[in-house]
Amino acid sequence: MMENLRVFIVDDDAIYTEMLRHYLLLNPDFEVSVFSTGKDLLKSLYQKPSVILLDYNLPDVSGLEIIRKMKLTNPDVPVIIISGQKDVNTAIQILKEGAYDYLVKDAETKDRLWILLKNIKDRLALTNELDVLKEEVGKKYEYSNNIKGNSLFIKNLYTLIDKAARTNITVSLTGETGTGKELVAKAIHYNSPRAKKPFVAINVSAIPRELIESELFGHEKGSFTGAAVRKIGKFEEANKGTLFLDEISEMDFSLQAKLLRVLQERELTRVGGNEVVKIDTRLIVATNKNLAKSVQKGEFREDLYYRLLGLPIEMLPLRYRDSDILILAKYFLQDFCKENKMKLLHFTPEAQTKLTNYQYPGNIRELKSIVELSAVLANGVRINADDVVFSSFAEKNDFFLEEKTLDEYNREIIRHFLEKYNNNILLVSKKLNMGKSTIYRMLKNKEI
Repeated sequence: MMENLRVFIVDDDAIYTEMLRHYLLLNPDFEVSVFSTGKDLLKSLYQKPSVILLDYNLPDVSGLEIIRKMKLTNPDVPVIIISGQKDVNTAIQILKEGAYDYLVKDAETKDRLWILLKNIKDRLALTNELDVLKEEVGKKYEYSNNIKGNSLFIKNLYTLIDKAARTNITVSLTGETGTGKELVAKAIHYNSPRAKKPFVAINVSAIPRELIESELFGHEKGSFTGAAVRKIGKFEEANKGTLFLDEISEMDFSLQAKLLRVLQERELTRVGGNEVVKIDTRLIVATNKNLAKSVQKGEFREDLYYRLLGLPIEMLPLRYRDSDILILAKYFLQDFCKENKMKLLHFTPEAQTKLTNYQYPGNIRELKSIVELSAVLANGVRINADDVVFSSFAEKNDFFLEEKTLDEYNREIIRHFLEKYNNNILLVSKKLNMGKSTIYRMLKNKEI
């Protein structure tokens, strides 16, 4: 809805000003403020007037001077001159300088002013409506600024994002780490009616098992040791907005039942509390595992699985999106150069070939790192093939010299990262996008 029209009257004639103010306030859509000097007006422009009614002959600043200042600082605010002068040349000059209109003080001034202000209000309302329509029309294409590519997968992904954004359906994103699942979740949220409300993201595997319930649903003061104050959980924090649960497959089995109840009842109770809190939170979940297989293995509740399935979106690994690799690489390169105030670099044909022939086990995240490193290593504005350096396991041929089972390879990878990061299990679980409970179990069973 259009806000009230905020009218500023600037005139040193107190009686005429009060008469005009009283008359305009008969319209409940008008808000009126009065100033006796031009300086007072200029000091109050931060209040953002909709229109200014200005006496041409003020005691301190001329009307013409004010119009010129308004043209520089607030060009969109209409200025209507109200003056006792009937000089046509003066009126013409004022209109040429940018005044919206020129009215002579007489018996008909009030009526003409009423019509002018109503027209201005209608015009502002129409402009506001057009701005909203432009925003709505352009909305569906905004996410293409961040999700790059021209492959069939990307085109289909745009369609699914558009469909998801129109409703509150739960969205389940699956795919390897680094494929852009959180980016898609944000695209859905920020192109939905919930866009102006919070987008809250949480990685389930990164939070200790004993704290995840409090993190999601909140807790009351004194509910457990260390609970010094009431804490609002992520569901409440994302109320009216979107909650993104990454690595949902790592959620403890006992907590899955509580999550299911919250989703079904649309209400929750904080840990240690009795108050029932109603919530209206849109849920998007993500995992790099096959949840259906987790259900078959008894690791994930079947009823929760079907509740979360909603609109499934599978994120394709970058190695299956050949036509997108160079588009993404050039985008990351341009962004890196701009951020670091470097001259714009470009890949040689040999470097492009090397980029497109690589498998990218780390997907888009890995491509971004490779591109940024190549920009640092390059001499001049050309990035040669030698500047493109791969550092993933797939490039270490000695890793595959001995044939091993998949479990043996997995154990070796985890062992490598534990050594690299000084046995920091939480950090390793984040790096490998796996549950830390899995690493603890393997250590306990002496598998690694």
